[in-house]
Amino acid sequence: METSNFNNNLKIGENIMRQRKKKGFTQKQLASAIGISQSSMSKYETGVLQISAETIIQFANALKVNFNTILGTQNDESFSYSPSLKIMRRLKKIENMSPSDQKALLKTIDKYIQSL
Repeated sequence: METSNFNNNLKIGENIMRQRKKKGFTQKQLASAIGISQSSMSKYETGVLQISAETIIQFANALKVNFNTILGTQNDESFSYSPSLKIMRRLKKIENMSPSDQKALLKTIDKYIQSL
């Protein structure tokens, strides 16, 4: 593999890893979401495997980012915010709480945030 191809693959792999961690996915979860093995996922992230345009788009869709974010040509902050998987799990639990428990919890969260 040429050095420039390896460097490009590594850059793309690092972007995938950064977005994966930001969204709260494990390698196994993201690999499963796009139909590849965890081993392949690791090889993409470390730049060992050359990544196709189709696979870049699959990663972008699974991570809910623009493909340019994966390529590193655009900052993902310009796109709408998407909470991490950890936050989403907690929000689902909060939604299942009674209205009075939700109100009490949100009041506590608001007080904490105001104290920062």
